[in-house]
Amino acid sequence: MRRAEALGDDDSDGHVDAEHIRGGEAPGRGRGRMTLAEFRNVSFAYPAAEERRARPFALADLSFEIAPGEIVGVIGPNSSGKTTLIRLLTRVLEPASGEIRLEGVPVRRLSRTDLARRVAVVPQGILPQFPFTVGELALMGRYPHDPGRYFESPRDRSVARAAMEATGVLELADMPLEHLSGGERQRAVIARALAQEPRLLVLDEPTAHLDLRYQVEAAALLRRLNRERGTTVLLVSHDLNLAAEVCDRLVLLNGGRVAAIGGPEAVLDETLLAAVFGCAVVVDKNETTRRPVVRLTWRIDAPSAGSADRREVRETK
Repeated sequence: MRRAEALGDDDSDGHVDAEHIRGGEAPGRGRGRMTLAEFRNVSFAYPAAEERRARPFALADLSFEIAPGEIVGVIGPNSSGKTTLIRLLTRVLEPASGEIRLEGVPVRRLSRTDLARRVAVVPQGILPQFPFTVGELALMGRYPHDPGRYFESPRDRSVARAAMEATGVLELADMPLEHLSGGERQRAVIARALAQEPRLLVLDEPTAHLDLRYQVEAAALLRRLNRERGTTVLLVSHDLNLAAEVCDRLVLLNGGRVAAIGGPEAVLDETLLAAVFGCAVVVDKNETTRRPVVRLTWRIDAPSAGSADRREVRETK
């Protein structure tokens, strides 16, 4: 693979039960279009040898959908199944029961290469251990489109350049990754994912280890990609306020089960969050965006996680 200077312009358990909202989409984005991704009654259990005997099922009867052009956030406590969900979607793991579909096709029927053309994952804090440049990393996203070729085509360079431009790292194309700040590295990895031209962009804790400014930049980037490019996003995050700010809908997991599905205003409910996370919170409104903001009270006097009464959370209008 040639270096980035080639990337110039080219002419060529007592869980809260929630209503399952089907087919919800981002405001103004083509209602009635087919579902892009769907989890249908998916369950998964880790082998007993893997220190999970207390929780035989990492996920149990998981069902939700993602519509084209939508940003869906998956939130929940540690060990609630968020990372397992990504591993199942990408076939790192296989469900014990149920089915995951992409554009109506079961993922188990897709080759690894075809799956990589449809889904791109931005993992937590993982970068190549070699001194690649930003441009070279972006070009790696083109591999699923012609895995037998060892040199990039003019189209590969054009797509990689557009991905770097969209994420604001084009001017860093020749910069080695180890010379970048945390926020710049994150944008470079997202550029690599966009260069795959996926139908679905999956981000696992995209603001982990970022300072406040880069957290804001990451949120702004996701909103812009969704607004300007129509990028469909599955966001997995511990950061409830990031999820509230950028997501159209939230899926709250608790103990491997869906606790609630709905808009941020519905899911980020003080009583519900206290029951799931086991600590008291206050939910206010962001004065600028009017989105929910979750604040800790620093009291661990709420009901234990998983002890909430059964209830419904409906999509807010």
